Amino acid sequence: MTKANDQPAEPPSVTSAERGRSSRAKLLAAAVELIPEVGWNAVTTRLVAARAQVRPGLVHYHFDSLEALLRAAVESTLTEVLDGPLDAMKAAEDPVEGVMATLRSVNAYSGDDPASILFAEAYLAATRDPELHATMSRVLLDVRSAITAWLTGHGTPHAEAVAELLCAFFDGVVLHRALIPVPDPESYTEPLRRLLTAPDAREDTR
Repeated sequence: MTKANDQPAEPPSVTSAERGRSSRAKLLAAAVELIPEVGWNAVTTRLVAARAQVRPGLVHYHFDSLEALLRAAVESTLTEVLDGPLDAMKAAEDPVEGVMATLRSVNAYSGDDPASILFAEAYLAATRDPELHATMSRVLLDVRSAITAWLTGHGTPHAEAVAELLCAFFDGVVLHRALIPVPDPESYTEPLRRLLTAPDAREDTR
């Protein structure tokens, strides 16, 4: 008789390394699904294992702890989600169009979708978990640095400060969208143009 938690038979050609990679990927995917569904603190080893359809012991085989699994899930998802808008920005020919392309990409997130909720849960958890805090900070700082470099290459004045404002702006648009109506992305075109093409204040005072 087959038990409910038995794994499906695998072809003999599947190596142990491949099985390990598959199990790890399933655990990460399960964690990504569960965090927004039940909340960060309600995710358990058994819940993750059941969703991934693997033995509970595999959680601690592949990760040092449940917390380590959750951190890894957040890091991989955060990186993946941020790569899209960043790539959209870099593909544009000028700062205004680049930021608008990013804003249109971010418009795919409603604020109460699974990815947005996952990050909201992770932001809160990071206030109590120094390792998660460090991981998320590194990913976000990498994105901000990439935006700063891109703006600098296009001659945007005060590129570092502008990059920080833009990151907060993108974040805020998604967070607000979960609670209140947010204008269409195109309505931001002129304000963004003023921000991104304003003359350097130091030149004005000469």
